[in-house]
This record gives sequence, C-alpha cells and structure tokens, in this order.
Amino acid sequence: MSMPKTIKVAVNGEISFGSKLNAKQLMTLASYLPQDAELELTTFQQLYLEVEEDKWKIIKKELELVGFHCYPVGNYVKSLRTCNFCKGSEEEGMPVAKEINRRIAGIPVPFTLKPTYTGCPIGCGEPMVSDIGVMKMKDNYNLYIGGKSKGHDAEVGKLVGEKLPPEELYARIEKMVHYYSVNGKKREPFHKFISRVGLEDFLENTSTSLS
Repeated sequence: MSMPKTIKVAVNGEISFGSKLNAKQLMTLASYLPQDAELELTTFQQLYLEVEEDKWKIIKKELELVGFHCYPVGNYVKSLRTCNFCKGSEEEGMPVAKEINRRIAGIPVPFTLKPTYTGCPIGCGEPMVSDIGVMKMKDNYNLYIGGKSKGHDAEVGKLVGEKLPPEELYARIEKMVHYYSVNGKKREPFHKFISRVGLEDFLENTSTSLS
C-alpha cells in the first residue's frame, strides 16, 4: 500500500510583535499531527509542517478559523517578519505591517524573498539587511532594499524611500515585488537581481505616481 502524498506548508499566527500563539491554536495544530511528528520553527516566525495533500484544504480552513495564516513553502514572498520584543499596535505601526503582509505574502518569485518590518529606529526586525525592509520613523516609514545578512558578501540594503506615508509605501513595495517576479531569472536572489539590472533602472521601473 502506497503512502499518501504529503506537502510542506508554513503557518504562523497573526502578524504582531512577539510572535505569540495561544492555547487553542496549539491544540488545533496538534490535532492534525501524528504523535511522532516534528514542527520546524524558522527564523521567519513560521512553523513548517507536513500534511497529507488531499486533506490540506480541510486542515487549512480549520487552522484559519483559530487565527493561523497559511503560506506556501518555496520560491514565494515570505510572510513579513516583525520585531520580537516591542509592544503596541497603533503606536508601533502594526496595522501597516499587517497590510504589507496581506499585499505581498505568498506571491511567486524567482527565489524566496524575505521582507521585514521594525516599529522604531532601533531596528530589531533587521530591515537594513533584508531583501525588503521597512522601518517606522515617527508617523512615516523608511524603505530599504537589497540587504544581505549572511555570507562573506553580506551588506546593508539601500535606503530607497525616506519618511514615506503608508499608501506610497504599499505601492512601492508591490511594484518592486511584481517587477522582480516578472523579470528575475530562475533562482536569482533579490539582491543579485537588483545588481544585474542596476539600482537606478530598478527604481525607475518601480516608481509610483504618489507623492
């Protein structure tokens, strides 16, 4: 008898500071896992789990009912990683972080793209060394792109938008992700894509009419 086909999926709680899960979420998650199953916790505040492919739609619905968000694994935009220590919602711009995540998480791209968000200039979310990073500055937001946190060629991202209002921030990020999705080569990391096309040309092709 052949084993049922399984798929790997990523889940996390609602985008928030602290990466918390409640008891109901944990119990629901455990109910769909064999006793010897293991969960992989990633650096992007996601849990990886393997489920039977033909049962995934039902499982996904149950997970979403208790507040989980579900994402594909592989060459997609990751769910937005946020600070682990700060508190607050309106004060730290959490509605903006949630909206960014809603607009871009799960979009297919040439190579896994990792966006991050931090609610103040301390930068616990490491936005300056991420593919796309957002830093809240009082009532507006700074936008960084092309950072790389690992390897001998690690580098700080470029500041490409300063003190942006939310709507312009959303528009710029969406255009950048779309342009990369359409024009990037297979398995070409975001920072290498920007280097290949040139930062000036990349920004010209992803500019917005908002002011």
